[in-house]
Amino acid sequence: MAGSMGKWRRAFGPLFTVVWSFALASIFVSAERSLKLESMSHNATGTSPRGSDSDLLTSVLNFLWQGDESGYQHIWPDLEFNWKIVVGSIVGFFGAAFGSVGGVGGGGIFVPMLTLIIGFDPKSATAISKCMIMGAAVSTVYYNLKLRHPTLDMPIIDYDLAVLIQPMLMMGISIGVAFNVLFADWMVTVLLIVLFIGTSTKAFLKGIETWKKETIMKKEAEKRSGTNGNGEGDDYKLLPSGPRSNEAKDVDETATILENVCWKEFGLLSFVWVAYLALQIIKNYTANCSVMYWVVNLLQIPVSLGVSGYEAVSLYKGWRKIGSKGETGTNFKVHQLLTYCFFGILAGLVGGLLGLGGGFIMGPLFLELGVPPQVSSATATFAMMFSSSMSVVEYYLLKRFPVPYG
Repeated sequence: MAGSMGKWRRAFGPLFTVVWSFALASIFVSAERSLKLESMSHNATGTSPRGSDSDLLTSVLNFLWQGDESGYQHIWPDLEFNWKIVVGSIVGFFGAAFGSVGGVGGGGIFVPMLTLIIGFDPKSATAISKCMIMGAAVSTVYYNLKLRHPTLDMPIIDYDLAVLIQPMLMMGISIGVAFNVLFADWMVTVLLIVLFIGTSTKAFLKGIETWKKETIMKKEAEKRSGTNGNGEGDDYKLLPSGPRSNEAKDVDETATILENVCWKEFGLLSFVWVAYLALQIIKNYTANCSVMYWVVNLLQIPVSLGVSGYEAVSLYKGWRKIGSKGETGTNFKVHQLLTYCFFGILAGLVGGLLGLGGGFIMGPLFLELGVPPQVSSATATFAMMFSSSMSVVEYYLLKRFPVPYG
């Protein structure tokens, strides 16, 4: 029981960080707008607020709101060769490399680089970061399509897991992009800082925990080798990385792309992407907040719920299974499936709002689900390829980034 509680506590760790960040932003937004309306009403009636405390409050409000510049004011540096472009390209290269290995996208490196080094405003940096994540994800997926599962005879990408998560991820992306338009620049910056501090701290502690476990295993292997008279013993082995089939057999590490693609699942994912693309284009030609505008927005819900719901019911009934988990990939409860779908929406929301890939939420979730690290990284990157490309389309229609930089 304690182990189960610890497992879910680790899985929900990123959720607590994100919820806390959005709670802070919600408090700021509600306080900011209510105080702004109160200040405007006092200015209209010519009455003075309550004493010096209200004057100080109004001054703070004006600083935060910046009424003369409350609209979106983008900062797009000129595209010219200089030291900023060189340093930014190097940082972007390593960010894409580390993000591809871990399946997190690299947005945690791209956004600060674009803001602090290149000089973009936070919202433009968010949009361009999604372009970079999309490019890295496409190249990584192309490479992963040739690989097989490390211990089972199946592709390294778990398509059933992707079908469960990706539609929810797409819906979260649309919500996140809408929040990015509504939130002020400083709110996006505050959310990025809080989120990066929380996730980096958790990742650092997780790394220390894994290092301690592997150190103990290494010392035990050395002790066993020391007990043998010839000094030769069991070699040090890394922590287990996934389930194995009952029948011992050699697994091909590479295969052709056509052999590794599950076309039915890939077709469902492509259908969701095309449906979202059509809805976004239609929404671009409708008046904001009109009836047609809300109808088009709400049509995204049945698209996502239909595909993810089909996969969830299939997993619950045992018609399909998460193949990368081996023999245990069919035992799912309703609350588990709902939790996974919720995490998919949350990952997309954070990705669309802050320019992250969402892998920092999906990665730990897949690992706690029992998916091997290689499969977790490959599947998360595969899902991010669809979501990041859709967010690029949405930001392009909103004219939120310069195309030459993208």
